Amino acid sequence: MLPNELTIKEAHEGLKKKDFSSVELTKACLARIKKTDDKIKAFITVTEDIALKQAEAIDKKGNFKNILTGIPTAPKDVYCTKGIRSTGASKILDNYVPPFDATAIEKLNAAGAVTVGKVNCDEFAMGGSGENSGYGNTHNPWDLDRVPGGSCSGSAAAVAADMCLYSMGTDTGGSIRQPAGFCGITGLKVSYGRVSRYGVMSMASSLDTIGPITKNVEDAAIILKEIAGRDRKDSTTPDIKVDDYPKEILKNIKGLKIGLPKEYFIDGMDKEVKEVVMQAVKKMEELGAKIIDISLPYTNKAVAAYYIICPSEVSSNMSRYDGVRYGFSAEADNLLENYLQSRAQGFGAEVKRRIMIGTYCLSAGYYDAYYKKAMQVRTLVRNDFDQAFEKVDVILTPTSPTPAFKIGENSSDPLKMYLADVFTIPASLAGICGVSVNAGFTSNLPVGIQILGKRFAESTILRAAYNYEQATDWHKRKPQL
Repeated sequence: MLPNELTIKEAHEGLKKKDFSSVELTKACLARIKKTDDKIKAFITVTEDIALKQAEAIDKKGNFKNILTGIPTAPKDVYCTKGIRSTGASKILDNYVPPFDATAIEKLNAAGAVTVGKVNCDEFAMGGSGENSGYGNTHNPWDLDRVPGGSCSGSAAAVAADMCLYSMGTDTGGSIRQPAGFCGITGLKVSYGRVSRYGVMSMASSLDTIGPITKNVEDAAIILKEIAGRDRKDSTTPDIKVDDYPKEILKNIKGLKIGLPKEYFIDGMDKEVKEVVMQAVKKMEELGAKIIDISLPYTNKAVAAYYIICPSEVSSNMSRYDGVRYGFSAEADNLLENYLQSRAQGFGAEVKRRIMIGTYCLSAGYYDAYYKKAMQVRTLVRNDFDQAFEKVDVILTPTSPTPAFKIGENSSDPLKMYLADVFTIPASLAGICGVSVNAGFTSNLPVGIQILGKRFAESTILRAAYNYEQATDWHKRKPQL
């Protein structure tokens, strides 16, 4: 097995034993990028020189006490990285090089991370397929004709194809979990406020969360322990104890109450996906968990509410990209024309669509009818989960109703694309945590299961996911490239 094919923990053991150096591990990732990324197109920027310098400095110190020291990563390109171009996958930020690091990146760098590049995504994280980037489509490593999911398209594809050992993503309505499901890896959506978002480009501020995309659950627990906690630069991060997640996941799940919501097993759901999910439920039962049927009645209202709340907040957050302070600036005769042309040329179709929807929903005469009503529905969705968690410890659902669809299949139908997130959006509206892990395959495509927990119950969902993972070998399967 090549070094780049290892998990974080396995690579850490190899570095400690001097089976290979951080430079050799980094070179293995860079070689994999050179070999496969012309087909997958996961990277916007490859930082070979920076990565090798970081790895050389780490090898010189020879201190691998921290498990993340010397391990190559590739953050989603919405993370600000000091001295490294950070585009948000948008042409409006094509030439933007931040003078600072996002808090999560700062913490990972302090732990000794090696950054091999920045990966592709839907523009400003707006999309569920990876087809909305200003830098072209990312392809699914399991089938190059299919989408890897979105918005963390490059993150999921790069990890699944062993181009890096982990990536940092963002999840606003399913952007970590859905690509993880489509690419057969692990994606963790943290509770709202569990990890600082400072320095991560905002899309919808009341929904945005950030978290890891990894090869297995243990790696996700390792990273979460490093990045979670209070940050004075992000007022949404409460001073709540950070658990020892890698230790917590080792506990068994005997007696754990797992809820199965009837609303997540719907007509139109792929039959093979349902079979895989029910096999996973059976495995959980074998491990000692108790399966309980539950109902989340407002599930079918969540997508509609989300696609009012999210665009409304997008319309506000996108106003900072005005062609004046930073990023792309169009040539124009006056200030107004500069604004209009910079945004017209710099933004892609999906960003423009959401700005227009959001501006309409917030406009005089429509605010009460749309945004206010959507926020009321959001409360009902949150109440659904609160009531469910009085009966169960976690909730198990499919991550998506279908496996990865073909590139271009849904791109002309925004509504159909939005409905692909029907199982991930409710948890985002409620601000709770969720993890997607690989639970099997259709004929040739991965199928993810999603395990949801109450707010700040990351230890519980990771423990359930880890126990399932240890009893199966789906997460060990790799695409042939």
